[in-house]
Amino acid sequence: MSTIPMRKPYQGVLQIIEFNWRAYFVTSAFVGMALLASPSMPPLGRAGLVLGAASALFWMASSLLVSHYIYDRFPLYNLNWISRALSHIPRRWINIHCGLDETSSLLAAIFPEAAGQVVDIFAPQIMTETSIKQARRIQRAAIPAKLAHYDDLLHDANSFDAAFCIFSAHELRRHQQRLRLFKEIARVLVSGGELVLMEHSRDWRNLLAFGPGFLHFFSPRAWHTAASGAGLELSSEFSMTSFIRVYILRRIQ
Repeated sequence: MSTIPMRKPYQGVLQIIEFNWRAYFVTSAFVGMALLASPSMPPLGRAGLVLGAASALFWMASSLLVSHYIYDRFPLYNLNWISRALSHIPRRWINIHCGLDETSSLLAAIFPEAAGQVVDIFAPQIMTETSIKQARRIQRAAIPAKLAHYDDLLHDANSFDAAFCIFSAHELRRHQQRLRLFKEIARVLVSGGELVLMEHSRDWRNLLAFGPGFLHFFSPRAWHTAASGAGLELSSEFSMTSFIRVYILRRIQ
C-alpha cells in the first residue's frame, strides 16, 4: 500500500478559521460592542444583550474546539477503514467534492491498484456561501478534478465499483438536488457498487457544538430518504465521533 499523506497538527481548525474568518470577525465584533454597550442599557435590554453575546462567544469557542477534535485530534482522515467497510476492493472509483478535496490522494494511497477519478460539482449559482468560495480560492488539490454538474458526472453508466462523497453532498441544499446527485451516482455505479457518504448530522450534539450552524447539516432520515429514492440501499451505518455519520449505500440493481 502506498504511503498515506500526513496532515499537519492543526490543519483542520486553521482551515476552519481561514474559510470562515469573516463570520468569526463579525461574531467577535458583536461581542465587543455588546460588552461596551450593556452598561448604558436598561436591565432587560442589558440581560438580553449579555445573553446573546455569551451565546455567540460560547458557540464560536465550541465550534473551534470541536472542529479541532474532529479534524485534528481524531484520526478522521485515516481512511483505511474504507477498505473494510466496502464489500470488495474497487477496481475503479470516483470521488465527488465541491472544490475542497482532502481525500482523493488518501484514496489513491489506499487503493493503489485501482483507477480513480475526481469530480468537482461546485455550482456557484447554488453553493453561494462565502466559506466554500474562500476554500476554493485557497485549497490546491493534489489530484486534478474534472468539473461537472451534480446531475451529470460526465462518465458512462456502470463505470465505477465505488463512489465517495465526503463532506460534500450537504452543499446541495434542496432534497431534489441531493436526490438527483444520488441518482447520477447510482447510474455510474455498477450493480452492487457502493457509495461512501460521510456527513455531520443535524442533531442535538452538532447543535451544542456549532449552534445555529447545525442547520447547514441534514438528519440521517434526510440522507436515507434521498438514497432510497435514488435506488440505493443502506448497507451499513456508523459513527465517526459523536458528530459525524458514515453511510455505506449500495446500488440495488
